[in-house]
Amino acid sequence: MVYEKKIVDEVSGWLRVFDDGSVDRTWAGPPEVEFMAQPVPPHDNFVEGVATRDALVSADSGLRVRIYLPEEKATDLDKLPVILHFHGGGFCISQADWFMYYHIYARLACKARAVIVSVYLPLAPEHRLPAACDAGYSALLWLRSLARGDSHEPWLSHHADFNRVFLIGDSSGGNIVHEVAARAGNEDLSPLRLAGGIPIHPGFVRSERSKSEIEKPESPFLTLDMVDKFLSLALPVGSTKDHPITCPMGYGAPSIEDSKLPPFLLCMAGDDLIWDTEMEYYEAMKKGKKEVELLISAGMGHSYYLNKIAVDMDPNTASENEKLILGVTEFISKH
Repeated sequence: MVYEKKIVDEVSGWLRVFDDGSVDRTWAGPPEVEFMAQPVPPHDNFVEGVATRDALVSADSGLRVRIYLPEEKATDLDKLPVILHFHGGGFCISQADWFMYYHIYARLACKARAVIVSVYLPLAPEHRLPAACDAGYSALLWLRSLARGDSHEPWLSHHADFNRVFLIGDSSGGNIVHEVAARAGNEDLSPLRLAGGIPIHPGFVRSERSKSEIEKPESPFLTLDMVDKFLSLALPVGSTKDHPITCPMGYGAPSIEDSKLPPFLLCMAGDDLIWDTEMEYYEAMKKGKKEVELLISAGMGHSYYLNKIAVDMDPNTASENEKLILGVTEFISKH
């Protein structure tokens, strides 16, 4: 008799968990948008001003990164700032090489004149939190080893200004930005300098539903079902959304005021389901006397800029996308 696996949990066409513990992440949504969740092969040649390659950070853990290098311009400085990127996906789905990230971060590399290093994060439920944060922090320490000359990666060793390293993350990747920055505050990173953090629509929530979760519209990249199920699969067993990684402004988290954090640019979307708790984080940063700027994309939903179809087809989305890229570029240029 052949045993048939049974689905015990499913998340909006993105992910299915079976009773034997296996996970299927085959895209099960509308086929016309599947291309955004497809991998982009690395290319050493410059395409539209950027080249990409994958690098192995640790042979022991298998941790890898995708590197974006902008084509050299006469106006470039000797070395380029580094942006360490943590992708989104509720800690459960997506990869650093997906097209939804490629189309925006290839552009940012060219616009900001920066080398972008995007981490292939371990995914839950196979690797529950803090696994993704540990991987992000390991990637930062790898950059430190490159800065010290203890390791070598040709593109980074030749082009990177390790005195200007920034963290950036989409959605749940924004949570990793805060966590990695807070850990880095207790570490000697020299000669590397952590110059800034840029959480974009971070997945900060509480156990109790916020007003915005109840009243604001769901979007293709964030529904209440996704918030609840992804986090139930990602958080340590027995934890709630009040966990410090998902609620760094909560009572159970280390004091923001006592944390040593670099300047932050918090990017929010006006119609984000989790607007209220993101704003609560902003207020906690201000109260904690941290240097934090706010960039708001008016009328936009969660992670709208990753939706290539909307960016191409809707003038308002395209306009807000340009403002977002410009705002991030300006933040990097002044730090």
